Amino acid sequence: MQSEEHNSEIVVGLDIGTTKIACLVGRRTEHGKIEILGYGKSNSAGVSRGVVANIEKTIHAIREAVDEAERNSNVEIKVVNVGIAGQHIKSLQHRGLRTRDNMEDEISQQDIDALIEDMYKLVMLPGESIIHVLPQEFTVDNEQGITEPIGMSGVRLEANFHIITGQVSAARNIYKCVQRAGLEVDQLILEPLASAEAVLNDEEKEAGVALVDIGGGTTDIAIFQEGIIRHTAVIPFGGNIITDDIKQGCTILRPQAEKLKRQFGAALAMEMKDTDIVCIPGLRGRDPKEISMHTLAKIIQARMEEIVEHVYNEIRNSGFEKNLIGGIVITGGGSQLKYVTQLFEYVTGMDCRVGYPTEHLAKAPNQELTSPTYATGTGLVIKGYQQHHGQSQRKKEETTERGGEPNGPGRFLKRLKDWFEKEED
Repeated sequence: MQSEEHNSEIVVGLDIGTTKIACLVGRRTEHGKIEILGYGKSNSAGVSRGVVANIEKTIHAIREAVDEAERNSNVEIKVVNVGIAGQHIKSLQHRGLRTRDNMEDEISQQDIDALIEDMYKLVMLPGESIIHVLPQEFTVDNEQGITEPIGMSGVRLEANFHIITGQVSAARNIYKCVQRAGLEVDQLILEPLASAEAVLNDEEKEAGVALVDIGGGTTDIAIFQEGIIRHTAVIPFGGNIITDDIKQGCTILRPQAEKLKRQFGAALAMEMKDTDIVCIPGLRGRDPKEISMHTLAKIIQARMEEIVEHVYNEIRNSGFEKNLIGGIVITGGGSQLKYVTQLFEYVTGMDCRVGYPTEHLAKAPNQELTSPTYATGTGLVIKGYQQHHGQSQRKKEETTERGGEPNGPGRFLKRLKDWFEKEED
């Protein structure tokens, strides 16, 4: 980045999404807020449903977004925190146990690291790998519900873990694109976890809340309760499928359908009038097409109801439906449809609000950055700070040397880096 003294101050988030690639450069102020110094974005032509589908197009788009962010922030970008999503992401719960030799010694970070290390030894399906191991509650000598066991005495240390897995090939392709764009990956972070950092506060996570990030290609879900991540899921469709429905239902071009959705899109048809009409220019030599706002909303509502049902099923399957006092927080581009919170409340019966990434922002160079579209990018900057400054100890995975093999996300990244270096040779 700019210089050695700024390396510890400036963090870069790179959100490789289905509709856009966004690069945000930020630093923490003395009050603990994030100040965005500059940002860049580009159209994401090479990504489909959160997964890289065309390497060259993705590399070009990354470079374009990074170059713009460098110009705007006057910072040379070398290291980035990258988001990972896509329908290949899965999660599971597992319990770990460690019997300690000496009851007199206090439980240390090394004991927790050893438990995390054991989780990485779980046998996955072929082609899958563990991306995150997130500790939940600990049990010390049958005393349950402990969130911070460090410093306690005990022989038997147990823990529940939330384990997030993904396809190695998908992660490799992301890593390859970032490397070939001339950048180094600091962390590979699950996108719903990043979005949660940007739009949720600690009270909501404690009370119980479901974060729903409606992107272009996927809808990501993260459920928190008692301050702990309880469930994550990825639904393999988002805003782009709504655009396709508008294109087919109104028999218009895709760019026109996208523009219609963004400018006039509403998730509740009963709120729109048949008499409100928008005129679409016809193809060369053809008459313009008139589309009623009510018809447009009916098309959008049909698909949005399907997305909401999928989200509600995930909430029910998590077992925490009755424990979510904070209800649902929706973010991402899809949250900007009119009446979308009302549709969520109608289908699920739960309170709902739109999450804006202003919770931790000190200032942004542009009002556009306060849009839910940039929640993931802002969250990636925040997660970068948690890693480097030792904040929010429970939400990060420590990197410790155990036989030369780092723990946590560093462990997964080391495998990707080794593979990339072999391929280059």
